[in-house]
Amino acid sequence: MLIDPKIIRIEPKIMVGLSITTNQKSPEHTQQLWRSFMPHISKISHKKDQNLYSIQLYPSHIDFSLFNPDTTFQKWAAVEVEAADVVPEGMKTLQITSGDYAIFIHHGPAINFPKTAQYIFGMWLPNSIYDFDARPQFEIMGPNYKGPEDADSQEEVWIPIKKKATY
Repeated sequence: MLIDPKIIRIEPKIMVGLSITTNQKSPEHTQQLWRSFMPHISKISHKKDQNLYSIQLYPSHIDFSLFNPDTTFQKWAAVEVEAADVVPEGMKTLQITSGDYAIFIHHGPAINFPKTAQYIFGMWLPNSIYDFDARPQFEIMGPNYKGPEDADSQEEVWIPIKKKATY
């Protein structure tokens, strides 16, 4: 069962990784992205920690009420670094700007993630004092992440938010 998220403000983050353009109908693209990224992770210098980041960049004008499996977005497999002075060949950097995030915990296998997303975007966000902010959304696979098929796996879901405009 999902509970209300923790709300925090982050400082800018520097990410190094690989990205693709994909949609929800092509989960094999995400699998291929991670298979391409993981063998080269040891080449990345100045890693901040051992966490893995799955990052989504949605079009800035996105309306999640119209989001469907054909909606395209940019997907990243990345790690956070202290500095990006040396980036391995074939990889690139992404700057995540400072701002507020709502942090949820997804429990269980990846196949159940649509239920978590439905709660966040279908229930919590519309009924909160926040709107989705046009910044990267990401999941952190940290020490409690046990793999995409593990029923005991946990990952943090970071949703960029801003206070709703009041008139």
